[in-house]
Amino acid sequence: MYQTVVIGGGVSGLMAAFAASQTQNKVLLIEKNKTLGKKLLISGGGRCNVTNRLPYEEIIKHIPGNGKFLYGPFSTFDNESIIEFVESRGVALKEEDHGRMFPKTDKAKDILQVFLDALEQNGVEIMTETTVDKIMSDNKTVQGVRLTDGRTMKAKSVIVSTGGKSVPHTGSTGDGHRFAEQGGHKITELFPTEVPITSSEPFIKSGALKGLSLSDVALSVLKKNGKPRVTHRMDMIFTHFGISGPASLRCSQFVHKELQSQKSETIRMSIDFYPDATAGQLKEQVERAIRENRDRSLKNILKPLMQERMVIFMLESLGIDAALSGHHVSKENINAIIQFLKHFEFDVDGTQSIEKAFVTGGGVSLKEIVPQTMESRLVKGLYFAGEVLDVHGYTGGYNITSALVTGYVAGNSAAQ
Repeated sequence: MYQTVVIGGGVSGLMAAFAASQTQNKVLLIEKNKTLGKKLLISGGGRCNVTNRLPYEEIIKHIPGNGKFLYGPFSTFDNESIIEFVESRGVALKEEDHGRMFPKTDKAKDILQVFLDALEQNGVEIMTETTVDKIMSDNKTVQGVRLTDGRTMKAKSVIVSTGGKSVPHTGSTGDGHRFAEQGGHKITELFPTEVPITSSEPFIKSGALKGLSLSDVALSVLKKNGKPRVTHRMDMIFTHFGISGPASLRCSQFVHKELQSQKSETIRMSIDFYPDATAGQLKEQVERAIRENRDRSLKNILKPLMQERMVIFMLESLGIDAALSGHHVSKENINAIIQFLKHFEFDVDGTQSIEKAFVTGGGVSLKEIVPQTMESRLVKGLYFAGEVLDVHGYTGGYNITSALVTGYVAGNSAAQ
């Protein structure tokens, strides 16, 4: 008889198993992969962005998918607790831009080792290459788990920390959602977030801008009335299928939601290439460049302002002759160029699949979870943690913070 069985040895499962075993309880961690922490090892580009040091309010803001739910768990264990947990076990962390915390060694395996050592020290039993078939319960109370080979593991509490459906090669294939449904839980619609955006615009299909990177632009998802639903100011890149890069990934979940809201096959997005300048300031800059280079072609006049491929594409789109000399550029030409630079609109038709996403949107309905303990409101002794829940954030240490915090609280509560 175990006090706690944890299903899933990813980020939240590792923390849940540690927290559950702090009081010398008998804890079993079951993982279907050969090794633990597969997603942790590839997070942050292999460096493991272990948490974020921004204040609560900022962290919640960066978790647009039900981030406010985390106020409950944060009262027990938070981002500073994560930092203390790692550093007190000999791995020093460093802070990078926007509060992102990484190991000073830049090696994710050092973070994983902290967990493996902590579990070994607490005597946690680990079963790898083992798959759970179902969670056993009686009268809405957890009894344990049954494995696919027919064996049963009796337990007073079970924690489901199996991840979402993103990055399936790490083992996140939606098992936890199935377990939740077996217990009568509702799974909200699953959708990809932090994923590239697709478009069938002719300029995308032709590859006219393929591989072109833009620095520090404002990318917006537009509502039906043309006003932005959300704007993210970061870098982006044009690809053979649409757009990618940080700004695109952050906008992706809103593309999904806006397509649903508009009940349309396509929606509009826009790019402001010069978010720091007003249209008036930009117009002055362009007019001055033309005034000072009247004998040159418009294409060459504009080249210092933006990449040549972008200049050629813009002038072609606007029907303006790239060879036009500065002497012959009309006011209408200038106004059209400013409109393009401040508000270039294009159609998008969706995102890449949930399997290609970094993060899963949707999951176990939070209405059925007690935020202070992560226990199910439907089945006594059943807990959920991490990406299996309907909580999702942007990349930058926010999702891993959510996973570690909910993992700790679930484990700590299950231990009681």
